[in-house]
Amino acid sequence: MAVADQAREYARQHAAEFQEQLYTLLRIPSVSTDPQHKQDMLRAAEWLAAEMRRVGLDKAEVLPTGGHPVVYGEWLGAGENATTVLIYGHYDVQPAEMADGWSSDPFEPEERDGFIYARGSSDDKGQAFIHIKALESYLQTTGKAPVNVKLLIEGEEEIGSENLTNFIQANTERLKADVCVISDSGMPAIDQPSIVYALRGLSYMEIHVRGSKQDLHSGGYGGIVHNPALALAQIISKFHNPDNSIAVPGFYDDVLPLSDEERAELLKNDIRETTLREITGVTQSWGEEGYTLRERQSARPTLEVNGLYSGFTGEGAKTVLPAKAMAKISCRLVANQKPERIYELVRDYVAQITPPTVTSEVRLLNQGDPAIVDIHAPEMQAAVAAYERGWGIKPIFMREGGSIPVVADFRRELGVPVLLMGFGLSADGAHGPDEHFSVEMFRRGIQTAICFLEEAGR
Repeated sequence: MAVADQAREYARQHAAEFQEQLYTLLRIPSVSTDPQHKQDMLRAAEWLAAEMRRVGLDKAEVLPTGGHPVVYGEWLGAGENATTVLIYGHYDVQPAEMADGWSSDPFEPEERDGFIYARGSSDDKGQAFIHIKALESYLQTTGKAPVNVKLLIEGEEEIGSENLTNFIQANTERLKADVCVISDSGMPAIDQPSIVYALRGLSYMEIHVRGSKQDLHSGGYGGIVHNPALALAQIISKFHNPDNSIAVPGFYDDVLPLSDEERAELLKNDIRETTLREITGVTQSWGEEGYTLRERQSARPTLEVNGLYSGFTGEGAKTVLPAKAMAKISCRLVANQKPERIYELVRDYVAQITPPTVTSEVRLLNQGDPAIVDIHAPEMQAAVAAYERGWGIKPIFMREGGSIPVVADFRRELGVPVLLMGFGLSADGAHGPDEHFSVEMFRRGIQTAICFLEEAGR
């Protein structure tokens, strides 16, 4: 029996045991945003390190950061000339309590109808744990894996990974690898695996518009003083062209065009108009003309208004002419766009279209780089082969509309391609009440992760 086949059989025989081990991890309320759970965070990290050592990793450590610790483990028995795979995940979770609408205790896993209900089951304890079990399946059968494996599991993903970039920069030699794998995403359906090959980046800003030195009486000054709330609305109204494309000069200069092959792949998982209406309750879709809904949602940049504030917003009436107005805006960016450059373009455009009757300022709050992996790259093809073996069907390629900043960090600091090998479902309810993870996805994920290590070794 081939090495990978032995490992896969071991995983099948120990499937129930693996699930119970995951339950132990899920019972730890590792809520990173709550100081009251600081000891739980440490307990989860130490449990993971102990589990890595138990299954046979050469080294497993709980390493301090400026906040919650990082768990690092490695098995380097394949030799210095072998491929090295770096696997990233996170052990921290979002807050959860029964009052949020849970049907069962969020930190007492419960299987119902083939799904594991618990906070962190899908995001991301269950998906990260898959890789530990895949490595165990090799080490507990033949005693070796086809590649070297390094595991980095952090404890601050749910609060913005504030200390991860510094950790990566300080440990580039320790984390050196040929490819990085992240399993922290979902696919649309259990019977159709998919690989996310591109993520959008982000440039998040505030626009501040100021008029008078203080709030004024609208009866005394309305009609002779330009209302900053109105001026802000007039500025925002010029952000888009009639075809709903973005009107900021130079905004699309660095956008990589979609190839015919990519458009064909994205069409396989297009968003139906009826589905969009049903999920969101909108009367019809909106967006840039000339692109499908999936392309607009994942492969084209956006400029969105996320919040507006000005004047009196309390109960009742107050005839005030506000002195200032503010809008929060975000730009989702696609491959080759630079967040800082986009901020500069928006800033300059706002300055250009601001009426002379008010003043404006655009402030950059945070940013993240977009990421893309060539679907023909050998690392990506190894993932395709692994999914096909683990699932029994070839995966389709997808772009993700959101952002995962750590992907850009790994590419920038380590210079390695990053593969997003998600094993969850889009409907798992991450961050919400009754988050769940399919038992079948958990088991297929382990089979696929085993196959990927073999394919990566080739």
